[in-house]
Amino acid sequence: MDLEEAEEFKERCSQCAAVSWGLTDEGKYYCTSCHNVTERSQEVINTDLIPNTQIKTLNRGLKKKNNSEKGWDWYVCEGFQNILCQQAEALKNLGIGPELKNDVLHNFWKRYLQKSKQAYCKNPVYTTGRKPTVLEDNLSHSDWASEPELLSDVSCPPFLESGAESQSDIHARKPFPISKASQSETSVCSGSLDGVEYSQRKEKGIVKMTVPQTLAFCYLSLLWQREAITLSDLLRFVEEDHIPYINAFQHFPEQMKLYGRDRGIFGIESWPDYEDIYKKTIEVGTFLDLPRFPDITEDCYLHPNILCMKYLMEVNLPDEMHNLTCHVVKMTGMGEVDFLTFDPIAKMAKTVKYDVQAVAIIVVVLKLLFLLDDNLEWSLSNLAEKHNEKNKKDKPWFDFRKWYQIMKKAFDEKKQKWEEARAKYLWKSEKPLYYSFVDKPVAYKKREMVVNLQKQFSTLVDSTATAGKKSPSSFQFNWTEEDTDRTCFHGHSLQGVLKEKGQSLLTKNSLYWLSTQKFCRCYCTHVTTYEESNYSLSYQFILNLFSFLLRIKTSLLHEEVSLVEKKLFEKKYSVTKKKSRSKKARRH
Repeated sequence: MDLEEAEEFKERCSQCAAVSWGLTDEGKYYCTSCHNVTERSQEVINTDLIPNTQIKTLNRGLKKKNNSEKGWDWYVCEGFQNILCQQAEALKNLGIGPELKNDVLHNFWKRYLQKSKQAYCKNPVYTTGRKPTVLEDNLSHSDWASEPELLSDVSCPPFLESGAESQSDIHARKPFPISKASQSETSVCSGSLDGVEYSQRKEKGIVKMTVPQTLAFCYLSLLWQREAITLSDLLRFVEEDHIPYINAFQHFPEQMKLYGRDRGIFGIESWPDYEDIYKKTIEVGTFLDLPRFPDITEDCYLHPNILCMKYLMEVNLPDEMHNLTCHVVKMTGMGEVDFLTFDPIAKMAKTVKYDVQAVAIIVVVLKLLFLLDDNLEWSLSNLAEKHNEKNKKDKPWFDFRKWYQIMKKAFDEKKQKWEEARAKYLWKSEKPLYYSFVDKPVAYKKREMVVNLQKQFSTLVDSTATAGKKSPSSFQFNWTEEDTDRTCFHGHSLQGVLKEKGQSLLTKNSLYWLSTQKFCRCYCTHVTTYEESNYSLSYQFILNLFSFLLRIKTSLLHEEVSLVEKKLFEKKYSVTKKKSRSKKARRH
C-alpha cells in the first residue's frame, strides 16, 4: 500500500468524514482512520502496452458470497454433520478412542446419507426443481474441509457395500455436492438452501434427521465399540455441557447463516429424554439396516454383572450384594449374549436398557433381602444396630436405617444442586437466531442488551468469579473408607439378613410382594400386593434415588423392576413345577 499515491483522492470518508486514504493491493481506496473500503479504484495509465486506456484492478475473492451477505450456500445435512463432528470431538476429549469418529460414526453417517438418498447414490435427492453443480475446487464452502475424517472416502465395512454403488463410483463423486446457487434460488425463508423444504418434507420410510437423532447416532457408535458409557451417562454429559447439544448451532462457521426455518430445525428448547433417545436409537439402527452388533460378553462394561458392581459402589451398598445380583442375572438369563447383544435386522429389533436393567436387578435384590414394606427392613436394622454395639471389633452388619439416613441426606443435597443448576441454565445462545435476515440487527441488539444486564446483575449478586466447568466423572456419589463425615458401607456384612441352610445361604425374608398385581394373581396369589400409590416409603425412596442417578422417570424403572421380577419368578415357578412332577413320578 502506498499512501503517497492516494494523496490525490480528496473526498471525505462516508463513515468518519476523514480525508486520509490509502491503497489496497487491489488498487481500491481505504480510510486509514476507520478502514472503510470504497468502490473507487485508482486509475492506472500504462502508455507502453495500452496507450490512453484506463485499467482498473479487480478484487478476486476466494469464496463467492451472496450480495446480501447471507453467507455460504449450505444444506441442512451439512448442519447436522457439523453437530456430529462436534459431538465426536467431545467424546474423544472424554477418553473415547479416535476410531469411533473416524471409522464407526463416519460409516454410520455415510450409510444414512445413502439410505436417505442424499449422497452416495446414483440419483441423490437434494431439493425440488434444483440441479446443483459440483464445485471441484471449492470444497471449503462448508465445514467438511476442516473435518476431513468424517466424510473421507476410506474403506467401508462390508455391510455398507450391499445395495450401494460400486467403490469406483463413490470415489469419483464428491461426498456431497455443494452448489453455487444464484441469488434467486437461495431461500429467503431460511439460511440453508433447503430449510423450508426440509421442514415440510414427510417421506414414508425415511428417518428424518433431527438434533436428538444425533445423540442416537453417538450412542449407536458407542454401543458398536462397546465403550464404557451408558445411555444415561451420555445424556448426563449432555446436560453438563460436556457434549454439544443445546445451542450446538452456535459453533457453526460464521459463514453458515441460520434464520427462519433453520430456527425450528436446529433450535432445541428441552433436555433429551432417556426413553425418547432410546426409541430413536432403535429406529436409526433399523433404518440403517445395520448387522448384529459385537457381542456383549461378561468382560464388557455393559454386562449387568459389571454395571451392578458399579451402581452398588455408587449408592454405598455392601460388596456382598454383588454375589446376589450375579445370581439373579444367572437365574433370569439376563446375562446371556443373545439377550444383551443388539441386532437391528432381527424381526423384533430392540436393545437392552443396560443401565436401567442393572439398577432394577439391585432393587429386586434389596426387596429379596429387606422386603421394603416399611416394617421388616426396620426390624432388621434394630438387630444390626444391637449387634454392632456389642461387637465393635467384628465386621459390622449392614444397617438399612443408617444407610437410608446417610443416602437421603446426600441425595437431597445432590438433587438441590441439580435443580439450582437447571434453574440457572442459560437457554439463549451467544449466537442469536432470527426469523428473517431483516430481523438480524434487532436480534443482535436484544442479545447485546441481555448480556449487559446479565453482567450487571451477576456483579450485584456475587462479586466472586464463577467456577469453571468441572471435569466429567462416571460417578455422581463417591464413598471412601477415609471419609469420617459419612459412613462407607462397602465392607459391611449381610449376616443380619441371611441365614445358613446346609451349604447355602437363604434370606430371613420369606415373603415377597410383587410390583405387578396382574402377574401376582397368576403365579403367587398368597403374597400381599400393593397399589402404586401405596408403595412403602423405603421402596419409593430407592426408586427416586436410582431414577435421579440415571435421569429417568420413576415409572420406567418400575417397569424394568417388574420385568426382572417376572423373569425371576417364572424361573422359580418352572423349577418348583419340575420338582413336583419328579416327586409324582417317584410315587408312581
